[in-house]
Amino acid sequence: MPRENKHSRGRRSEKKEQKRKREDGEDETNEPKRQKSQDPENLPEDVDFIGLDNSTTAPEGGPGEGTAGTERPFYGMLEDEEQEYFRRADELLELNDFPSAEERTLFLENVYREAESEELKLACSQSCSRLMERLILLSTSEQKKKLYEKFAGNFAHLVQHRFASHCCETLFIQSAPVVTEELAGGPKKKNEEEDEGEANASMESLFLATLDELEGQMSFLLTDRFASHTLRVLLVILSGRPLDQSSTNSLLQSKKKEKIAIANMDNTPSKVSLGKRVVPESFQFAVEKIISDTIATMDPSFIRVLATHPTGNPTLQLLLELELTNPNTKKGSNAEQKTIISALLPDDIGTEGSSSIFINGILYDPIGSRLLETICSHAPGKLFKQIYRTTFKERIASLARNEISSYAVIRVLNRLSKEDLEEAVENITPQIAGLVERSRTVIIKTLLERCHTRKSEKSVKSLTDAIASAYGSDPSTLALKMSCIDDIDALTKAIISPPAAPAEEVEAGDTDEKKDATSKAKAPQTPAIPKPTPQQTHGSLLAQSMLALPGAPSALLQTSLLALSPSVLLTLAIYKPTSHILQSALQAAATPPTFRRKLLNALLFSTVSSTSEQEQEQAQDPALTLALSATGSHTLDAILLSTASTSSLFTLTERVAQRLTTHESTLRDSFTGRIVWRNWFMDLFNRRRGDWVNKIKTHAASLVPQPSTSRSENTATKNEGAKQGKKAKKSGSQIVDTTEDSSTKPAKSAIQLAREKFAAKKLAQGPSQFKPKAPKQKQDSTDALSDQGNIHPSRKIAAG
Repeated sequence: MPRENKHSRGRRSEKKEQKRKREDGEDETNEPKRQKSQDPENLPEDVDFIGLDNSTTAPEGGPGEGTAGTERPFYGMLEDEEQEYFRRADELLELNDFPSAEERTLFLENVYREAESEELKLACSQSCSRLMERLILLSTSEQKKKLYEKFAGNFAHLVQHRFASHCCETLFIQSAPVVTEELAGGPKKKNEEEDEGEANASMESLFLATLDELEGQMSFLLTDRFASHTLRVLLVILSGRPLDQSSTNSLLQSKKKEKIAIANMDNTPSKVSLGKRVVPESFQFAVEKIISDTIATMDPSFIRVLATHPTGNPTLQLLLELELTNPNTKKGSNAEQKTIISALLPDDIGTEGSSSIFINGILYDPIGSRLLETICSHAPGKLFKQIYRTTFKERIASLARNEISSYAVIRVLNRLSKEDLEEAVENITPQIAGLVERSRTVIIKTLLERCHTRKSEKSVKSLTDAIASAYGSDPSTLALKMSCIDDIDALTKAIISPPAAPAEEVEAGDTDEKKDATSKAKAPQTPAIPKPTPQQTHGSLLAQSMLALPGAPSALLQTSLLALSPSVLLTLAIYKPTSHILQSALQAAATPPTFRRKLLNALLFSTVSSTSEQEQEQAQDPALTLALSATGSHTLDAILLSTASTSSLFTLTERVAQRLTTHESTLRDSFTGRIVWRNWFMDLFNRRRGDWVNKIKTHAASLVPQPSTSRSENTATKNEGAKQGKKAKKSGSQIVDTTEDSSTKPAKSAIQLAREKFAAKKLAQGPSQFKPKAPKQKQDSTDALSDQGNIHPSRKIAAG
């Protein structure tokens, strides 16, 4: 019988095995040595993309250094006293509890003085690399330039290091705005720094010097688990793309990445970081050179392997996007130049044995499909049409049902013409029920939005009917099914817990154990609030999108929301995924004021007739329930903007404010209650009601975006003016036509136009003939109408 292959276990056996290999001449031929301080093996690998461990086989130098891996340099280790000093400095910088900015600046200068000639050790140290990142965040432009000089000549090794690569990324990102600032005011700053020797080097030249060090190693850095992130940061900076947008952040780092933060530091993104940055022409040339060098050093087969490589795919996506969005690609003198897209796909993919096989291969791949999304989003029109006709047109319904390929279908739908889109809707509409069952609501949302953008009302109506039949014909359950809420009663009990019953008095002779048992027995058992699921979030996004579309989609959701009971509406307003549905229903331009009035009456001012007096006393005011909830307080803010910006709904704003005043002490004791009290300007409401009205209306008008004037708005203004004229005729007032010149001037409300005409007539005919009537309700003498024709502040309407 064959002998059993027993593997030795334990540290001693591993040492013996290593000793045997050294004696036999097999010492570390495939794997370079790792220093303990640089790359400890016992630490968890916290990286976004776990790819092939090619850092041990690929060469670190250029192509001329041979095929054998070279050993990474070791910069030394910090002494124990130095580590303790830098650790303490890191704690102080993290707390950022300095008396003044000058003292912090002096502290930074002292730390830089102590770190002189130790910068490389700090960057490669596990415990001190965080200090280096915080130093970079607080450094001035001159200090960052000095760091570039210290790192010069070692960037090729630093970007591949587990800890030093994060320092390089932070240094590049923090230096990117300096390039834009130097371009804006470069000549003056350069003249001021002429006497500072090497410190007057521009940040542009430092970036270019860093790229010179990395030249010739791009193909290897693409698949390095640490250097690939740094390479993506460099490409984003060189291309001038925004640095602080969500799409850029997801491209550069994962959610698991440790975020180095500093307390009491303003992290608000600047305008330079949020928008597209101005970069010098040399940066654009550098991007083109990186792409051309990458193509020159890799054959098409290797590029196709990168399409499904976990580490190389994100960098390949960015390179491909930069190539396709470059206006100089395949134009003029660059027409014959090799490109990434030509390596992935030939000019005609419809022929047999072409790259249509490659597209079908990455279509269902979790990694490769992301590259296909980039191709579908940025490919030239001719190539996109070929891809659509050969791959997506006949199979779009089946591809939309798949979990992976559906995202590529979304990119395709965003670029289809009206005719192709209507054809795609006809193919996908029979599959709406299956998409709803699989929670593929993102496809449905995209179809509705694109059909509305392409003004295909027929397709929007057919999609709406299919959605209604998929979720059931009952309006009272449609919104709940769309939000993936199966048990609304359990959710209501978990979210809206009843007030705690008064505790029973404990006798003096009872022991502590008996007291604890009594308190636990009498404590209300509140069920835990369920955590929102991705299906609920996607369903909420679909509902929000339908509420924003005029016509059948918004009418379907409005009918469903009005069919819900007040307790269910209150639960939806507090539960995080569904609260956004109510906020969209209150703020969407497609929802009429009559719907908003009915919705608010059902949510906040409904009367309970079937409950006993005891239950009514225990029931909490809905306005108070929303104010005391972290999620419901946002719903109250949406109610304020929705009602205060519309004159016909302002009475609801006053009613909600009046209810909040009855719970002033409770709101002031709550964190979210104090926020609601401040947002509603309740102190001003209690003291000066007229000023509060003006303040609320002005505040709401400044936050709500005003739609552009159109014919339909002018028609609505004319109708409003006619209604106001009928009312005025009944009261005996004179009305002048308020609709003339409405096509040439900005549209005003009917009451504003009538007010202007009334004031003009009064000035022409004298104040004695037009005395205002006494108000029906009691008012203070300061609030009464003056002889100049002004009205009570509570009836004023903010302009716009």
